[in-house]
Amino acid sequence: MDIEELQTFVEVADAGGVSPAARRLGIAKSIVSRRLLRLETELGVQLLARTTRGAALTEAGMTFRDYAARVVAEIASARETLSPEGELRGRLRIAAPLSFGPTHFAPVLADMARQHPKLHITTCYSDHIVDLVGEGYDCAIRVGILRDSSLVAKFVGPILAKWVASPDYIERHGAPQTPEEFVKHECVMLGTETFPAVVGRKVVAMKVQGRFKADNGAALVSAALAGLGLAVLPVGLIEAHLASGALVEVMPQFPPPKIGVYVVRPPGQNPSRKIRVLTAMLLKCFQNQGDMT
Repeated sequence: MDIEELQTFVEVADAGGVSPAARRLGIAKSIVSRRLLRLETELGVQLLARTTRGAALTEAGMTFRDYAARVVAEIASARETLSPEGELRGRLRIAAPLSFGPTHFAPVLADMARQHPKLHITTCYSDHIVDLVGEGYDCAIRVGILRDSSLVAKFVGPILAKWVASPDYIERHGAPQTPEEFVKHECVMLGTETFPAVVGRKVVAMKVQGRFKADNGAALVSAALAGLGLAVLPVGLIEAHLASGALVEVMPQFPPPKIGVYVVRPPGQNPSRKIRVLTAMLLKCFQNQGDMT
């Protein structure tokens, strides 16, 4: 029984279809289909029920999936043990945010690829929250407050954010001094009507309003520069504008809470060594820089 056939079956079972499994494995869908057919022929049972929406495990497939996953995991562990110390190989598919990814995380990924020449890294930069399992990612780097989910998350560091506005906006509307004043202002928003602020030892939710929303941090920076409203933005995106005076910090006595950066992965027994190495490199990056700005 071929280990590649077993791995392919596990990927299809976990991803829910041939297409996402092919993306995860970095191979053509036709190759995935041929491997599945050979495996089913050798076992003499149907493991997957193909539908227009993907693939569902048969009763035999559900039973066999756990055995196959254990075999694949043991083989992967053995390969890591036998590999030269520190060497990584294979593929690592990562989802990263567009707002911070190319500037703050891409250098870490490039360094990882440089240190491990047999490792193939593919990164998708988007501010949309992707389905790691359904879209075939090994892990994601996420920035913000994580929602409850079945994913496994590892905190790697904080990002400092500030309330800001353009001088033009402040001249026309004034600068808020308290959360009660803040909620009376126009805001540019990342699709949410609630901003958290630190008041003493508590975090309070400010229900804000505004007519400009975007799912990308750079777009919100442009809106704030245009004087469309108050904004909460990571310092790394606005440092130059603060230095030039194009944006001004407001309400510093009630700052937004620090934003977390996390490496998240699908649930499983243990993270692969590739994900452990990536996590360690990001942790080191934050330790060297302090709060990432």
